[in-house]
Amino acid sequence: MKQSLFSGVCTALVTPFLNGQINFPMAEQLLKRQIDAGIEAVVLAGTTGEASTLSDTEKIQLFRRCKAYAGERCKILAGTGSNATSHAVSLSRDAEEAGVDGLLVVSPYYNKATPEGLVAHYLSIAHAVNIPVIVYNVPSRTGVDIPVSVYKRLSAVPNIIGVKEASTDITKIARILGQCPKDFFVWAGNDDQTVPVVSLGGKGVISVLSNICPKETALMTNAALAGNFDTAAQLQCDLLPLIDLLFCQVNPIPVKEAMNFIGYDCGYCRLPLCGMDADKKAALHKYLLESANV
Repeated sequence: MKQSLFSGVCTALVTPFLNGQINFPMAEQLLKRQIDAGIEAVVLAGTTGEASTLSDTEKIQLFRRCKAYAGERCKILAGTGSNATSHAVSLSRDAEEAGVDGLLVVSPYYNKATPEGLVAHYLSIAHAVNIPVIVYNVPSRTGVDIPVSVYKRLSAVPNIIGVKEASTDITKIARILGQCPKDFFVWAGNDDQTVPVVSLGGKGVISVLSNICPKETALMTNAALAGNFDTAAQLQCDLLPLIDLLFCQVNPIPVKEAMNFIGYDCGYCRLPLCGMDADKKAALHKYLLESANV
């Protein structure tokens, strides 16, 4: 029986920059804030962490520094996906050597791999490491929606423990949970679906929202996991306005703007991502000033 690497909230942490370089002291400050809020795990160098504009050297430095800082207080998941299988394998091995607790591996993007190619890709990665692997499906970015049939095959691999499902298709999530073994875990990949996914049997959420309000995100998710859906549903509804604002432009542009606004100097996104549109920024700032959730 496989063990879940975490339940509840895993924060997809932003990568802070200073003068164009990773701001490691700020990364540790952000990590401390998550630990203090009771967050069990974080993802580094995921979509929210601007993986696509980080070099491999920067990623490994980030993994090593944050794992050394967190120790056993928080699980560190490394984003090691690539559209080249050999690159994903190499980076995954290096991340394991850096001490991370598990891997979050986005499906190959741009190539548009077939189901057979997806299975071969993930088998290559899983067989190259000895730590848990979580599949990451985000078809709006990759161009391919991983089918349930692929999950069923991957679920037989001992160290492939589940999926971050960011397809927005709640029916598909129900099918994954219904057709795959119970020890193939599903985490919501969209903050606005956390409670619905948990209600179907999901293990929690890999969250952008929890960068801004980790305690509130954990309260919502843990209420759902405990079966207290009246409380969880109300919290989900209460947090929807902020969730909408955090995705009013491509992630992580709004969340980095929000982090800076609430007092965490994370810098801004690397090009080709740029700053928020003025009207959207004003709406985000207004919400953050007035909200009791931040």
